[in-house]
Amino acid sequence: MKWISYPPSKRSLRVRLPPDAQQKLEQNTKNLIQKIPKEVSHVTQTLEKAGFEAYLVGGCVRDLIIGREPKDWDITTNAKPEEIMPLFEKTVYENNFGTVGVVLPLRRGSGLVNNQTDGVISRETDPSLILPLTGEEKIIVEVTPYRIEAKYSDFRHPDEVKFSNKLEDDLKRRDFTVNALALDSKGQLTDMFDGLKDIQNKTLRTVGEANDRFNEDALRMLRAIRFSVQLDFSIAEETVRSILKNADLIKNISLERIRDEFVKIIMSQNPASGIVMLQKFGLLKNIIPELEEGIHCEQLGEHIFDVWDHLLHALQHAADKNWPLEIRLSALFHDIGKPRSKREGKNKPTFYGHEVVGARMARKIMERLKFPKKEIELVEKLVRNHMFFSDTELITLSAVRRIITKVGKENIWALMNVRECDRVGMKKKEAPYRLRKYFAMIEEALRDPISVGQLKINGEFMMKELGIAPGPRMGWILNALLEEVLDAPEKNTVEHLSELVTSLDMLGDAELKTLGDRGKEKKEELEEIEVEKLHTKHGVRLKEK
Repeated sequence: MKWISYPPSKRSLRVRLPPDAQQKLEQNTKNLIQKIPKEVSHVTQTLEKAGFEAYLVGGCVRDLIIGREPKDWDITTNAKPEEIMPLFEKTVYENNFGTVGVVLPLRRGSGLVNNQTDGVISRETDPSLILPLTGEEKIIVEVTPYRIEAKYSDFRHPDEVKFSNKLEDDLKRRDFTVNALALDSKGQLTDMFDGLKDIQNKTLRTVGEANDRFNEDALRMLRAIRFSVQLDFSIAEETVRSILKNADLIKNISLERIRDEFVKIIMSQNPASGIVMLQKFGLLKNIIPELEEGIHCEQLGEHIFDVWDHLLHALQHAADKNWPLEIRLSALFHDIGKPRSKREGKNKPTFYGHEVVGARMARKIMERLKFPKKEIELVEKLVRNHMFFSDTELITLSAVRRIITKVGKENIWALMNVRECDRVGMKKKEAPYRLRKYFAMIEEALRDPISVGQLKINGEFMMKELGIAPGPRMGWILNALLEEVLDAPEKNTVEHLSELVTSLDMLGDAELKTLGDRGKEKKEELEEIEVEKLHTKHGVRLKEK
């Protein structure tokens, strides 16, 4: 069994791990350096060559150990900003925390390209470090001096930041033990707060006293839940107790920052668990209290869950399908209006108009949390219209076309996904007959019907260019042309059809009408075949004539 050594500042304190954990860690440590992009290693090595200490720190080290791909790369050092900047050709330094952005050319295949930022790496916490792309793509690797933070009057930002010469000072100010790990360029890991042990045990706990950490930065309570659902870690009991005690401090945090953490919870693989934790820990009442109205709001009938559990199941299904944010939010909010619209019926409660009430509530919630206007409008639209598809035997194709026009062709399948979440949230089969019928009807409504509109000439062309008078004969000619084109699509040209119109116009009314009716019948026959294909594809029956 080997030991993990720590720096002299900790008097070479060592921690012993179980054999299986030690073996796994040893193997991971060998691979850690290989996984670090060359651009990032260049920064740490440059600092070290200049005589300074330099460590990768925080979430990137945690993710490397766990085997996840880091999204951000943070470096900490005993160098001060004025000592960091001269070491690199281009830097950005516009903040109060000493963070220097080292600007480097982007090497393709480095693993640093972030699709959401078009090749620019920047920290979530400091938007000022975003660098516009101009010609050559570049990245920003952030370097922050060791620092000590004093007093947090606003429960979010330190009143004073002092630079330090000791790594320990920087690590002990961090939020959770799993994020208080440092890795140097040689692969030496520094762990002063048993972060490795907590990674092994899949446990999230604060560095030092939890009450102190949450009073410093109340957003850390949301981050605890976010990390829990992202990493599939449990939250330590003492950390949970502290969140329960300090939950109301979240009111001091800006709504934009709350929204950002909430979105990350929703976009995790386990958002339903995240919402449950928010509620159990006393945070949800300070963020989206409207959701708690659904707790113990019984629905009866087809529903086996109360509104609260139904919404959680719907949300989780959206996550299981890896659907985007707007669908997940719509699934979470689709029945949020039920408690306020509930009326006691003879055998079961009714919720008439809950989709209208819910759409208004969803808009207010998202506006309160400062969501972008486009996202607000889509979620409102999906919640408002999620009840449209109810009885497949009563819905007409024209009604389906109207709802497509209402929500937009680009959103109709998103609406169907929300509807699926609703069905699965009732413990119904994922794609029961009713849903399959909806899909078939939508595809039928979306497809371009076979019509004379597909011809390369139209009635206006026939009048102006060919001298054909408007009336029944023009209709018969168009239908006859359509039959010709349906049998031989290559004949659908202005030249060929113009010649054919001239020939057809020489026929008598009776003969021309016969040809026109035959073309109309051909069109209807092909239409039926196409619709039957759609119904067969989705495994549903055609309506009886």
